Amino acid sequence: MTAPLHLLILLLMLTLSTSTSAAIYHQHGYSVFGQPKYPKDFQHLDYVRPDAPKGGTLRIMGSGTFDTLNPYTLKGSSPIITGNFYQYGINELNEPLMVGSGVYDPSGDEPYSAYGLIAESLEFSDDRSWVVFNLRPEARFHDGRAITAHDVAFSFRLLSEQGHPNYRAMLQEVARYDLLGTHRIRFIFKTADNPLLILRLGELPVLPEHYWRERDFADTTFEPALNSGPYRITQVSPGRRLVFERVKDYWGRDLPINRGKYNFDRMEVEFYRDNNVAFEAFKAGEFDIYLDHKASNWANAYDFPAVHSGAVLKRAIEHQIPSSTQGLFFNTRRSPFDDRRVREALGMLFDFEWSNRVLFYDAYQRSLSYFPNSPFSATGLPAGQEFLYLEPFREQLPPELFLQPFSLPTTDGRGIPRETLRRAVALFNQAGWTLNNGRLQNSQGRPLIFEVLLVNPSLERILLPWRTNLARLGIDLRIRTVDRAQYKARLDQFDYDMILTTLPQTLSPGSEQHIYFHSSQRDVKGSRNYA
Repeated sequence: MTAPLHLLILLLMLTLSTSTSAAIYHQHGYSVFGQPKYPKDFQHLDYVRPDAPKGGTLRIMGSGTFDTLNPYTLKGSSPIITGNFYQYGINELNEPLMVGSGVYDPSGDEPYSAYGLIAESLEFSDDRSWVVFNLRPEARFHDGRAITAHDVAFSFRLLSEQGHPNYRAMLQEVARYDLLGTHRIRFIFKTADNPLLILRLGELPVLPEHYWRERDFADTTFEPALNSGPYRITQVSPGRRLVFERVKDYWGRDLPINRGKYNFDRMEVEFYRDNNVAFEAFKAGEFDIYLDHKASNWANAYDFPAVHSGAVLKRAIEHQIPSSTQGLFFNTRRSPFDDRRVREALGMLFDFEWSNRVLFYDAYQRSLSYFPNSPFSATGLPAGQEFLYLEPFREQLPPELFLQPFSLPTTDGRGIPRETLRRAVALFNQAGWTLNNGRLQNSQGRPLIFEVLLVNPSLERILLPWRTNLARLGIDLRIRTVDRAQYKARLDQFDYDMILTTLPQTLSPGSEQHIYFHSSQRDVKGSRNYA
């Protein structure tokens, strides 16, 4: 055998070896871990009624108000960001490439997975360094125009350049895109081996290029934008009311992923700034569903005729959905909250057990994690991979992190113990704050005064007992409640001392954790790194 032939065989073997190691997957859905639950030929999701009747009107409640219908920019407050709105299954968002993992239509039984919506299928490499989305040729906007890869590319560019910081953070890991045809687009990532990137890119909302190129994307607007989903907004009363009507010829009505959903012909949303006013409206029969998050209401407020007659059904529904983290967030960009000792001392003076007993009828459990009711909750001492990740930063972390499980001060529910007060005073003293003539002051004689910014007046009662406890140590807590537009503007600019808010979590945590916690988001206007 001649040398050139040896070389040819060697090259052929190398080529075969390379091609077999670089596997390419072509799938109807995507799962970060293994295969999706539902096979390619699935007919409907397990938790829906596939033959559900369609028709009728559902009247629902919106919390707060809205001053724009554009949910994609930093400017203004759109309906999707108001409290609980996303739970109703309708919104002003455009349809994404895939559904199941994002806020548009989250899965009810499968974390870390998504199935094609506008995208009929996807292809990706074994190392997750790129993904191709193959669009459904039948996908249409409400004006009848086909959805193409050009619309996907336009949406990517628009949201990357002009979108809300949350979208920019989600899309920043994409190095480039390639148009491979009218209904085919490839995205190449800056780094490989991050399976979450494909999931997040599948959440990209697809905006119509022919509609938005004629409009200023940065403007607030009450004009319902062109969409492609199962509903369209047909009536708008700015800040107060929206009407959604089902699109009878919706292109995706027969898709297995949609079967059994979107059954009401009409959905009317009335917005209320005050939950107490909203509850009275519900009692009067002005809307059909009230999501009650107030423990005192749940215990005492359902003694009215419609409950007795059976016209109103009161139900507590058990779920396995990760709870949102609700808490008081210190703005550590401001003094004295940049001092851990001050934060710890202030936290000692919040008597959760008293509030839970007196205000909430023992309905709550205190969160000790950013992932309550979830397998992602940190418990016990750091161990395994968690320990290995934290160990290099031991000198920067509190020593007790490695010595004792995390806990918060507790009481018997009848007031702050004297020992806890003494510990709080000692921490304040270490941080340079001393009690002088009934006021806690720093070395310059400046008293400790701070403000908690609220958007819902019903939350004020949660803070009043804390204010009383703080006053015992000479601390002046002030409470300010503002309207939603002002609240959002101040949060976007980090213009607050402290807020009482929630961080929503999902069964598939991903890039939003970067937005919540990473230091790079500290000064990004509109980020959710509130602390």
